Amino acid sequence: MASDQLQVLNALDVAKTQWYHFTAIIIAGMGFFTDAYDLFCISLVTKLLGRIYYHVEGSPKPGTLPPNVAAAVNGVAFCGTIVGQLFFGWLGDKLGRKKVYGMTLMVMVTCSVASGLSFGHEPKAVMSTLCFFRFWLGFGIGGDYPLSATIMSEYANKKTRGAFIAAVFAMQGFGIMAGGIFAIIISSVFEAKFPAPAYADDALGSTVSQADFVWRIVLMVGAIPAAMTYYSRSKMPETARYTALVAKDVKQAASDMSRVLQVQIETEQQEVESKEFSKEFMRRHGLHLLGTTSTWFLLDIAFFSQNLFQKDIYSAIGWIPPAQTMNAIQEVFKIACAQTIIALCSAVPGYWFTVAFIDVIGRFTIQIMGFFFMMVFMFALAIPYNHWTHKENRIGFVIMYSLTFFFANFGPNATTFIVPAEIFPARFRSTCHGISAASGKVGAIVGAFGFLYLSQSPDKDKTDAGYPPGIGVRNSLIVLGVVNFLGFLFTFLVPEAKGKSLEEMSGENEDNDNNIRTVPIV
Repeated sequence: MASDQLQVLNALDVAKTQWYHFTAIIIAGMGFFTDAYDLFCISLVTKLLGRIYYHVEGSPKPGTLPPNVAAAVNGVAFCGTIVGQLFFGWLGDKLGRKKVYGMTLMVMVTCSVASGLSFGHEPKAVMSTLCFFRFWLGFGIGGDYPLSATIMSEYANKKTRGAFIAAVFAMQGFGIMAGGIFAIIISSVFEAKFPAPAYADDALGSTVSQADFVWRIVLMVGAIPAAMTYYSRSKMPETARYTALVAKDVKQAASDMSRVLQVQIETEQQEVESKEFSKEFMRRHGLHLLGTTSTWFLLDIAFFSQNLFQKDIYSAIGWIPPAQTMNAIQEVFKIACAQTIIALCSAVPGYWFTVAFIDVIGRFTIQIMGFFFMMVFMFALAIPYNHWTHKENRIGFVIMYSLTFFFANFGPNATTFIVPAEIFPARFRSTCHGISAASGKVGAIVGAFGFLYLSQSPDKDKTDAGYPPGIGVRNSLIVLGVVNFLGFLFTFLVPEAKGKSLEEMSGENEDNDNNIRTVPIV
């Protein structure tokens, strides 16, 4: 390491992997586990909410949420997440990672519980309060993105940094699975205790009054893992990179890392130059920021639009029978089973392939490969779309769908989270990650809701209830293939960080001159 590199940071870069690294992964990862549970558990209970609060007397099908209500219930947390990513990302650079990290967790715990306590029994009151608390839940979740990524990147050594950050992000897959598994358990318990006929046999009796507790319990349980990690987060020291490069207290950074790494770090306090957002920052990192924001935006359009044909797949292979053949709680059970199987078979393996290979083949290769194969599979689904609609070809459709999910997670869904935590200076690392993540959530809103309208049939007689005509699923898939191609192109703006220190990537080792040496503790 060059003499002008802060040696307390060099000690972090070359430190052997030890128990403290795994502790940090667990603490940060449990936050992401909770984030995923809270964001995705709502999809398990939206059908139930429709049956409970929007039942239409005499209708041949169970009640469903109106399009505007469905969009609000499913999307309001994303809106809160965008605000939280920007606000807490900025605050993490101003106040420090540790101080802000506890704040986000308390917001998540409080709002998870409050979401399940949504007031009243009238549809308008319940949906309004549910949306209010899920917005603020998303606000807390948003803060977890930049802070978890930044903290893990600043604790890690440079050899395995990518795998450590990817492991934190991979907890998202387990969070999705946990939501499905818990919904399976709770719906099984309620079905055994309060059996009910199918909707076709008794429309009103198919939704027992106790079903109102099911969705509330599913949402509230998200508070438990977040609360369990609060104490551990409060005991984590501030990262050395923030303390040394932003707070400009090299001695304190050395003291903290001596305790953590079991290495005695001796320092001579010197002034560490810090740079503000400026023309110099934009000259060095402007294209990098464009690269991280654009690729995350494009990725999330494609990733979150995949729910367009989830219902077709689930129905085609018999995972979800027609709604009128089930009671309300049975429908929750079937949806939860389907989500859990998809997460187990395609999402979770993709995450852990990234963990295994990111420090071997690099971030750039994984991201470019992921966008390429997502583009290929989207076009392979779209061009012969009529072929896939025939019943005998649906298994092939399922395989294509699963592979698209796999290469999203063994691809840009993971790398877009990792790279912004590695390539920007310490003073702006959390802020830039928050900006990149917020850009992604804008893409998620476009993907999840814009394409829900766009994919409607051009024939107004064949659209879903309440939706205007669109361009159809086939043309929507072609558009998504183009979106993935653009993500492929914008990846070339993002530098490779494999095997390099954070200061080497950000250029900070060109600006600091400090006389610090490390002495291993015997």
